[in-house]
Amino acid sequence: MKKSLIALLLAGILVSSCLNADAKTSRTKIMKEKVFYNQTYNKVKIAGELYKPENFDKNKKYPAIIVVHPAGGVKEQVAGLYAQKLAENGFVTLAYDAAYQGESGGEPHFLENPASRVEDVRSSVDYLTTLPFIDKNNIGVLGICAGGGYAFNAAETEMRIKAVATVSAFDLGRARRQGLGDSMSIAQQQQKLKDAAQQRTKEANGEPVKYAGYVPNSLEEIPGNAPIMYRQGYEYYRTPLASHPRSENKYIFSNYVQQAAFTAFDRPEFISPRPVLFIVGENAESAYFSKEAYDRALEPKEYVVIPNATHMEMYYKPEYVTPAVEKLTEFYKKNLQ
Repeated sequence: MKKSLIALLLAGILVSSCLNADAKTSRTKIMKEKVFYNQTYNKVKIAGELYKPENFDKNKKYPAIIVVHPAGGVKEQVAGLYAQKLAENGFVTLAYDAAYQGESGGEPHFLENPASRVEDVRSSVDYLTTLPFIDKNNIGVLGICAGGGYAFNAAETEMRIKAVATVSAFDLGRARRQGLGDSMSIAQQQQKLKDAAQQRTKEANGEPVKYAGYVPNSLEEIPGNAPIMYRQGYEYYRTPLASHPRSENKYIFSNYVQQAAFTAFDRPEFISPRPVLFIVGENAESAYFSKEAYDRALEPKEYVVIPNATHMEMYYKPEYVTPAVEKLTEFYKKNLQ
């Protein structure tokens, strides 16, 4: 495994440079602009990157797509990649760092609070409606991994979102409560809640903040029976494949309680008659989140399986990202008009 990882790291340096490259160097002359706006009600500053298509005309009205990053990710990784590629296909897109994370403001940093993440989506809609070149009636959202759960949850009640799509959608709350594949017993779930509660008590009484990670930080931390998603999560986030200095693989440990209280796909039927698209990898261990939500959602809805892909490979491998972007482009061009 170590030999294959070395080869991966060498190849990853090239891939990483592509993933994090400035959009102006892409195959079309799209523009990428750093933007800042507030999470509407608590005024936490959100840092974003706005992508504009080739031959952008400020006097025109463009449909827009908000791209929501995974838990632990930042806008320069998979969210930026999909935002760039959709801009190449004619959309204005917005990738941003969640409040309390990445380049965005908010203290304590490294807070992964689902309520805040959902509010980020709503506030991003607010921001787009202030831009004179955005068609306010044609705003869509794309969420990736846990970002898919947040995007979907926001769209259930955020009626300004006209079309919803996810790639490798993940319900972080359900996974925190029950484990991947609902593998945790009630007793195990309760113990994790007790541990988080005890840590919160310690911090309230002056002890330092404790952090947990989303993925292993080293090969040695990967259990022998770890799921593919777990192993590939390490390769994506903690090696040159796509690592970023502001993606530090940490969240506040006691924040687990807020995460465990969240359900991403609680009211799928609320999105209809607005369209929803789920894209999953054929070999993704997380695909059941999307399939169950798809089965409960009302029409119009689509469920697209990318052959041979895993959950994490949908983040960066051209042979899987390309057909996903083609499908997303078709979906948004049909429904944002």
